[in-house]
Amino acid sequence: MVSVTGNLAVDSLSVRFTLPDARVSAVSDVSFSVSPGECLALVGESGCGKSVLASALLGFLPGNAEVAGTAMLGSLDLLSASDQVLSQQVRGRQIGLVPQSPAAHLTPVRTARAQLDEALRFLHPASERPSADSVAARAGLKPADLDLYPHQLSGGMAQRVATALALAGDPWLIIADEPTTGLDRALVDALIDELRVLVADGRAVLLITHDLSAARRVADRIAVMYAGRFVEVGPAEEVLDAPRHPYTRGLVDSLPDRAFTPIPGLPPVLTDLPPGCAFTPRCDRVTDECADRPQLTRVNGHAVACHQPC
Repeated sequence: MVSVTGNLAVDSLSVRFTLPDARVSAVSDVSFSVSPGECLALVGESGCGKSVLASALLGFLPGNAEVAGTAMLGSLDLLSASDQVLSQQVRGRQIGLVPQSPAAHLTPVRTARAQLDEALRFLHPASERPSADSVAARAGLKPADLDLYPHQLSGGMAQRVATALALAGDPWLIIADEPTTGLDRALVDALIDELRVLVADGRAVLLITHDLSAARRVADRIAVMYAGRFVEVGPAEEVLDAPRHPYTRGLVDSLPDRAFTPIPGLPPVLTDLPPGCAFTPRCDRVTDECADRPQLTRVNGHAVACHQPC
């Protein structure tokens, strides 16, 4: 087995997709780390590259993807590891995934218990295998809930079943990809509480979301993505209460409890990114410097990629 130091360190990750008549720059030069006992939230508008980043870490990209950079999990580079190594040593065992639309990932003709039992048999030898009920309890489920079929599960229960499946192999890192989509506020609050329990239990959570309210409640740090790049990274409260990038400020100002003002314009097409700052067409702070792409510059733990930060 590969040795694990309890830290994921991603350096200069880029993902490109080759299409018949274009190249899509989905993720560009992204670097970050996450350790046990913390939650890092990746936030940004749909299509900015958040889910592609998660798929790259787990080896779920399609065949037309080109990947560069490194993602070190202990001594193992996830980006260059074979699918066999990822399936036998990483997925479920070291990294658990709570996918988007969890109900769609459950087998419709099998109960939640049958699916959780199968995952436990695959991930644990018989002598060390926990019971389905004990794993389900960690995700906020009762034993009777496991005897339901997917179509009998509410949105919140399906989310908890997906969380139980992600916890089946006792991974130290949970990737939760847009877990609050389609849930009402009460269910969102319950889910966020569950994620915080996982962090308090010593696990790491990589939360991919466009829900800034959820990110504020659960995240220790927030990384803001725009057009495939990180434009701001820092402590959650600093990023949301004192945003330094004009895009982050726009996201915060669009919240109902703030100015409720949408960001003007649309995100750029990822097949035709501008050479400089990709946010230039939507920004009210543009100068001649913005023709050159800004680098992510860190000051006291808060980094921003902007020539004219707020």
